[in-house]
Amino acid sequence: MSNIYTVKQVNSYIKNMFTQDFMLNRIYVKGEISNCKYHTSGHIYFSLKDESGTIACVMFAGSRAGLSFTLKNGQQVIVFGSVSVYERDGKYQLYAREIRLDGAGALYEKFEALKQELYEMGMFSDEYKQPIPAYAKTVGIVTAPTGAAVRDIINVAGRRNPYVQLILYPALVQGEGAAKSIITGIRMLEQRGVDVIIVGRGGGSIEELWAFNEEAVARAIFECSVPIISAVGHETDVTISDFVADLRAPTPSAAAELAVYEIRECRRKMAGYEDQLVRLAETQISRYRVKAEHFSMRLKMLHPRRKLDENRQFTADMENRLRDLMERKLIKEKHRLALNVERMKRVSPLLKLDSGYSYVRSEEGENIRSVNQVKRGEKLEIFVSDGKLEAEVQNTETMVHG
Repeated sequence: MSNIYTVKQVNSYIKNMFTQDFMLNRIYVKGEISNCKYHTSGHIYFSLKDESGTIACVMFAGSRAGLSFTLKNGQQVIVFGSVSVYERDGKYQLYAREIRLDGAGALYEKFEALKQELYEMGMFSDEYKQPIPAYAKTVGIVTAPTGAAVRDIINVAGRRNPYVQLILYPALVQGEGAAKSIITGIRMLEQRGVDVIIVGRGGGSIEELWAFNEEAVARAIFECSVPIISAVGHETDVTISDFVADLRAPTPSAAAELAVYEIRECRRKMAGYEDQLVRLAETQISRYRVKAEHFSMRLKMLHPRRKLDENRQFTADMENRLRDLMERKLIKEKHRLALNVERMKRVSPLLKLDSGYSYVRSEEGENIRSVNQVKRGEKLEIFVSDGKLEAEVQNTETMVHG
């Protein structure tokens, strides 16, 4: 436990080792610029990368005399400086004193010029971007038939949805004839009628990726009627194809993620939609069942048979009422007739005749009430209770009532 050191001591020791190494104090490093940032202090922070890795770099404001151009991401450069340890972070970095463009730097300048030209033509505009179909059935792939890119796409697609059909056009992706091969692949898959096309390859230097910076390839992507996903290189690699494509994926694996919908998620959503539809259908059925019952009751109430029954009942009631009225009327009339009969009996001539009175009339049928109505010798008819008498007037005598 006696040999215990502080972090500062360890970092200082390592820094001293870097300082004493002659090669690390005067070293030329070749690579591609990435993560370039100009600080307000005048310092420039950036990274140098190649296919194997990256190294952090800084050019202090006092060393800017050793830079004759503006640093940009993607430039191939050769940096002269020293490698040392930044004690605060315990990380080593390259302290640049001079920077010059590498042979690939000319390609980068060409890249920037074409990029600006196509941008000004509107080929990067969002209004021309086609949406990537959410549920593609066929996915076209333009890439090399061997290599990590096609394997990654196949593996990811198979894991996400084995039912999606993958159609590979085996294209050259670098070297002479690569641009023409990529264009042919895009056009053949477009004619095949795929739903979406992935155009890409694995990472590499700007020279290796140059086929995807060709204007002819950019135009083929722009003019294609099928949505295209560009997946060229690693996340830090950027090509003209990325700007023109309808969607850029940082890697071929990510392109497969974007192009192929996940069947498990789709099934989960479909199950959710099914449950929702069942609930809605049950609710609607219940609602319409209530309506049907309501209308059934209304139909029963409005059915002609019900109306006929009501009318029959009304007729029967009216018949009973009429019969009652008629019976009451008959009883009343019978009673009145009986009273009238009694009254008639009391004033009946026959009753008078039975009491000893008689009825006298002339031969002409005139009722004789006064002696002044007859003359001597005139024939009269006298009715009594049991018959008629014929008489002749012998004499008349007037009686004075008293």
